[in-house]
Amino acid sequence: MARNTLAQIDSAALKHNLERVRALAPRSRVMAVVKADAYGHRLDLCLPALEHADMLAVATLEEARAIRRLGNGLPVLLLEGVIHSDDLVVASDLDLELTIHHLDQIRALERFGRAPTSRLWLKVDTGMHRLGVAGEDAALAHQRLLALPGVEQVNLVSHFASADEPGGDLTGRQVERFDRIVRNLEGEHCLANSAAILADSGLHRDWVRAGIMLYGISPFSDQCGKDLGLQPVMTLTSELIAINHVSAGEVIGYGARFRAERDMHVGVAAIGYGDGYPRSVADGAPVLVDGHRCSMAGRVSMDMITIDLENCPDARVGAPVTLWGRGLPVETIAAHADTIAYELVCRITRRVRYRSINI
Repeated sequence: MARNTLAQIDSAALKHNLERVRALAPRSRVMAVVKADAYGHRLDLCLPALEHADMLAVATLEEARAIRRLGNGLPVLLLEGVIHSDDLVVASDLDLELTIHHLDQIRALERFGRAPTSRLWLKVDTGMHRLGVAGEDAALAHQRLLALPGVEQVNLVSHFASADEPGGDLTGRQVERFDRIVRNLEGEHCLANSAAILADSGLHRDWVRAGIMLYGISPFSDQCGKDLGLQPVMTLTSELIAINHVSAGEVIGYGARFRAERDMHVGVAAIGYGDGYPRSVADGAPVLVDGHRCSMAGRVSMDMITIDLENCPDARVGAPVTLWGRGLPVETIAAHADTIAYELVCRITRRVRYRSINI
C-alpha cells in the first residue's frame, strides 16, 4: 500500500486569494509571484488558477522555462535578472522581462546589443541593501536601458525590508527615498509585496507583487491568512499507521524528550522531516486527527510523528491526520517550530504526493 502522505492543492482557494488581491488593490495590475515552485505548491497545479493575473514572476531561468513548457502565455518577469550572455539568449528565446538591479547587467545587455523584450524593470535600492542600483546611479541606468535597441518602457521597482511590521518607520523612509530617486524618470511603479498590499493601499502604485498571500498565508507574525480574508491553498495530510498504549512515566520518541504524565493512547502518523514536516516542532504543537485537535507528543523523526490522542479517543488506524491547511493554519505550526510559514510550505520533499482539488 502506498504511503498516504499528501499535499492537497486547492485551486479554488488560489483563485479566491487572487480575487482578494484584486479587491485590495483595484487600481493596480497584479504580478503573481510563483518562484520556488509556487512557494512549494507546485507550479503545474497552480498556474491554471492564476490565468487572470496580469503577469507572473520567478527567480530563476529554470522556473521561467517550466512556465513556458506548461504553455502559459502570460508575461514573465525574472526577478533577479541575468548577467551572462548565454542566459540573455535563453531569456530572449523564452520572451522574459528582466529586472535590472546592477550596472553589470546593463553592461551585459549593451554587449548583447538588445533586450530580450521591449519592457524592462529597473530596481533601485531604497534601504534594504540587497539588490538594486544605488540612487545616484538610477537616472543614468534608466537612460542607458531606454537607449537599448527594442526597449520601449522601463518600469521602476523596489522592495521593502519590513512591510510585515506595520507601525515601523523604515517602509515610509523607503517610499520617500524611492519617490525622490525616480521623480524625473518615466515608467510604471511597483513597490508593494504581500505585506504592503495588505497593510497600506497608498503603497499599491501601478503594480503589486502578490506572493505569499496568494497561497493563503499571512505575512504578519500575529495573524493567520483567515484573519485577512485568505484561504489556505495547501493542506498537508497523512494518516495514523499505529495506535499504542503508553503508561504513565514512560517516554516517547528519540531522545526520550516526552514523558507521559498519565496513561495515554498515542497515535503514530506517517510523516516526518523526510517529508518536510519540521523536526524543530515542539511538544504540544497541534495536529488534527479525524477533525479533532490533538497535540504532538515526542520528537519528530524522519518518517513518523507521535500524537497524544486524548481529544480523539475513538481514533482508529487509518484515521486522517492534518498537519496544516484547512482547519489548522500553517502559521500556527510555524510558530511551534520557531520558523516562518514560508519555509514550511517550500520545504515539502519529493516523496510527498501532490493532488489538485476543486479544479
